[in-house]
Amino acid sequence: MSENFTTPPPQPSYAGPAGPVMSTPATLTGIFFEPGRTFEALRERPRFLVAAIIIVVISMAVTFLIFNKIDYAAFMREQIMKGPRASQMTPEQVDAAVGFYNGPIGKVVVYLFPFIGTVVFIAAGGALYLLGSMLMGGAIRYKQALSVWTYSSFAPGVLSAILAVIVVLLTPAEDINPTQPGGLVRANLAVLLPHGSSPALGALLGSFDLFTFYGLFLAALGLRKVGKLSSGSAWTVALGLWLLGVLLKVGWAAAFGQAAS
Repeated sequence: MSENFTTPPPQPSYAGPAGPVMSTPATLTGIFFEPGRTFEALRERPRFLVAAIIIVVISMAVTFLIFNKIDYAAFMREQIMKGPRASQMTPEQVDAAVGFYNGPIGKVVVYLFPFIGTVVFIAAGGALYLLGSMLMGGAIRYKQALSVWTYSSFAPGVLSAILAVIVVLLTPAEDINPTQPGGLVRANLAVLLPHGSSPALGALLGSFDLFTFYGLFLAALGLRKVGKLSSGSAWTVALGLWLLGVLLKVGWAAAFGQAAS
């Protein structure tokens, strides 16, 4: 008597995410302590909105704190006199411009500038990382590139903002210069320049910044983990865009006599 043995059909397998699964709070803290694992999680589930909102909020908060400590009207007058059209303006026009920026509408414009600038910075940065990764043969989507740009900016941005708040609180108002080369936190080579040095040189040396290099390290790591680039290709994209930014800052400072923000 023979028995028929039938092989049971294979059971379907349900593969989970290839990388670790992390919540948004976990990615916000993990980028400081486990950046590689965080970027692996962001490849599977790219996030950027909460980190971007935090960057915008701290940028606006630092701006508000600075302008409420210094002589705001005197600062705006100084910036207007440094502008390219200052030589063509009459004293009455200068006073009118200062009055506008000292009024409610002008203050809204000034205080909202970090919001607008940061939003554009994040959106454009994600597009540049997407383009750079594609040129280097990476496999990445815009939302993934946006998460790399945002999180590589988030960690150094938070640390520098904390130090900037400390500097503002401990520094006399007359010694605070928001437009000095390298920013309020002097963690760059611009600290070596004497007062009155070339704005272009200040922009160049101010670009060699500890927080900037921290962000570049995170960017290269993120492009490697998220975009599946080689280490050399990832650093090529990160450093290439940084060098482009340095050239633009130096060119702006040389043309208009003040550093670009």
